[in-house]
Amino acid sequence: MNGKGKKIGLIIVVVLILVFLIYAVRWINHRMKYAISDAVFVESEYLSNIGFYRVSGKIIQLYKKESDQVKAGEVIAKIDDTDYKLQVQALEKEIESLTYQKKQLENQLERVAKETDINESITALTVQELNKKLESLKAQKDQIEAQLKLAQKDEERYRNLLEKGLVSKRKYEEVKTNLEVLEKQKLAVEKNIAELKISIEKSKKAVEYAQTQKSITQEIQDQINSANSQIESLIKKKQDLENQLKYTELTAPFNGVVAKKFVSIGDVVKAGQPVYAILKSDSFYVKVLLEETKLEGVKVGNKAYIKLDAYPDKTFEGVVESIDVASAAKFALVPRDISAGEFTKLAQRIPVKIKIIKGDMSLLRVGLGGKVEIEKIR
Repeated sequence: MNGKGKKIGLIIVVVLILVFLIYAVRWINHRMKYAISDAVFVESEYLSNIGFYRVSGKIIQLYKKESDQVKAGEVIAKIDDTDYKLQVQALEKEIESLTYQKKQLENQLERVAKETDINESITALTVQELNKKLESLKAQKDQIEAQLKLAQKDEERYRNLLEKGLVSKRKYEEVKTNLEVLEKQKLAVEKNIAELKISIEKSKKAVEYAQTQKSITQEIQDQINSANSQIESLIKKKQDLENQLKYTELTAPFNGVVAKKFVSIGDVVKAGQPVYAILKSDSFYVKVLLEETKLEGVKVGNKAYIKLDAYPDKTFEGVVESIDVASAAKFALVPRDISAGEFTKLAQRIPVKIKIIKGDMSLLRVGLGGKVEIEKIR
């Protein structure tokens, strides 16, 4: 029995040694195939602090809390928009009033323009007609003056003949009467010409007045142009206020999850002040600080398997997306001073970025730690 017990004990020792050797071989083989590190952190490429654009005021609604999912364009917060609505209403009334004034001015311009054109046309025609009459009277005067010269000669000749007794007094009287008639006709024509000239001058004044009325129409047109400019300016101001009114609702810029809520209902916030911090849903990645001794065989595109401490039963798959060209220590806030030539040699860590391609993304949180195994390429 004693010899048999020794034999069994030997067998057990051999089996244990074989198990240990198998485990050791597998462990070594696994370490040769994979670069393993527990310096693992979940990070995000898109962590945005978002706030109200161009507007400020008291928060009256917060629709999301921390860890809530958000969709792009979804309203997640709102500030009191009463003041902005009142400003828009005031501008609408001002635009309406100016538009009414502009319409009145346009009606006035149309009426004055028509009256001015009609008056100018009438007075211009009147001046033309009077000038024609004046020319006719001048011709008539010239004709009378020619006849008058002949009548004056006849009167002088017949008066000499009467004195000599060669003609009768009755004949002389006829000649003299004809002269007097022509003189009266001349005076009448001259009077008509003088009156006509006065009428022409009045008509010319009327033409000038009609032309001055055109300056009034220009003044009205200037008022209309000014009203148009004011209306356009107010419309732009109203459009800007309407945009600000839209900005009183804060919307999510992308699909994601609320990482932090900075304010509470009732708080007064300024434009641009952070209200939420939002992580983009598809922006999570794993950052690994891989020892330089494990870097051999790790290439971009290699597969990686991640286990997070928070979810030990879950495995996430990924691929190496980038390998930094400098160690993490190079960018430390207090880098090592090696100028004295004395330092303790430490294994440097190279940041490796792993893109997650498989796993429950909703479980991921920035800052979670874990363990990674990266396939090596020999």
